[in-house]
Amino acid sequence: MSSVPSGRPTVALNAQLLSLAHTYRSAGISSYIDNLLRHLPAADAGMDYAVFTHERAWPAPAGMRVRHTRWPTHHPLARIPWEQMVLPLWLYAGRHDLLHAMAFVAPLAWRGPTVVTVFDLSFLLFPERFRVYNRLYLSLFTRLSARRADRAIVISESTKRDAVRLLELDPRRVAVVYCGVDEMYRPLPADAVGEYRRRKGLPERFVLFVGTLEPRKNIVGLIEAYRLLAAGWPRGAGELPALVIAGAKGWYYQDVYQTVQRARLMDRVLFPGYVPADELPYLYNAATLFVYPSLYEGFGLPPLEAMACGTPVVASDRSSLPEVVGDAGVLVNPDEPAAIAQALRELLLDEGMRRALAEKGRRRAAAFSWQRAAQETTAIYRQVLGKERA
Repeated sequence: MSSVPSGRPTVALNAQLLSLAHTYRSAGISSYIDNLLRHLPAADAGMDYAVFTHERAWPAPAGMRVRHTRWPTHHPLARIPWEQMVLPLWLYAGRHDLLHAMAFVAPLAWRGPTVVTVFDLSFLLFPERFRVYNRLYLSLFTRLSARRADRAIVISESTKRDAVRLLELDPRRVAVVYCGVDEMYRPLPADAVGEYRRRKGLPERFVLFVGTLEPRKNIVGLIEAYRLLAAGWPRGAGELPALVIAGAKGWYYQDVYQTVQRARLMDRVLFPGYVPADELPYLYNAATLFVYPSLYEGFGLPPLEAMACGTPVVASDRSSLPEVVGDAGVLVNPDEPAAIAQALRELLLDEGMRRALAEKGRRRAAAFSWQRAAQETTAIYRQVLGKERA
C-alpha cells in the first residue's frame, strides 16, 4: 500500500489512451483525457499530478509532471502488459498516493487508493460490434478494476445505471461527472466560416455527422434515413442538402460505403475523413444541422459541440444522449430511419425551428464545462484520500 498522504498528495494519472494521431484514437476518450488533464491543476492546486503517457508532443500544463513511456503503448498488445506490469512498479517507486486510471482498467498489482473512469459498457451491451480480443479484455479487466476501485467515475447517469447493473457496483461508489465542452466550440464569424467552406469544397447547405466510422454510431441507419429523405424531398424546396459524414475509419466500417453505393448516393454523401480538432468548430458552424443517431453513448460529445456552435441537433433518444441534448434538440428513435428522415425534413424546411433550436442549444451547452468536470474529479480524489487518512 502507498503511504497515507501528509501535506501535498501526489495523484498518478494513467493517460496511455491520450492520442495526437489523426485517427479514431484521438476521438472521445482521448479528448476527455486531454481536457481533464489541462484543467486539473487549476481545479485543485493543493495536489501534485504525475501523468504517464506515450505522447511526447503533448503540451503538459503547468503544475504537472509527465513521465513518458518507451513502450509503444498506442498498440493494445504493448499497453496491456505495460499497465499491468510496469505501471505498478512506477507507482510504488514514486510513492504515489492515488491512481486515477483514466480509461476502464487499473493494474491489478496496485493496492493503493484508486479511481477508475468507465466511459460506457458498449462492449457488454453490443459484444457483436467489437473485435473479439477488445471485447474479452475490456469485459474482464473493467469489471475487476471497477469493483476494486475506491470510486468509479462515469460520464452520465445512463452509464451509472449500466455500471450498477452489469458490473454489480455499489451505487454509492459510482460518481457521475459530466464531460465539458471546449471553449473553442462557439458561433464563428460568417466570413471565416464561408472561407472554410470554400477551402474545403463543402456545399452551401449540408447535414453533418461527426464520429468514428463503426457500427455503434448507426451510420448505416443514417444513410438509409437520408435515402428516404431524398426520395421524398419536395419539389420547389430547392436542392437537397448533402450529407457529410466526417470521422476516421474505426472498425467494421465497410458496410457504410457499401450502403452508399447500393443507394446510389455517391454524389450526395461526402466523406471528408478525419477532421482535426482545430477545424471542427468551422465544420459545425458551416453545417445546416447536425445529426447523431447513435445506438449507444456513454456521453456523446459531438452533439454538445454542435449545440455550442449554434448548430441545430437531431440525436438519438437512447442511452445518455437525452441527458446531453435535453429539450434543446430533436430526439428520435435510431432504429427507425423513417423517423430520422422526418426529423431532418422538418428542420431543413423550417428555418424558424432551426433558429429556435440553435439558441436553446447554445444555452444548454453552456451548462457543461471542463472546469466543473475537473473540480468534481478532484473532489473525488480528496474523498478517497480522506478515507485512507481516516
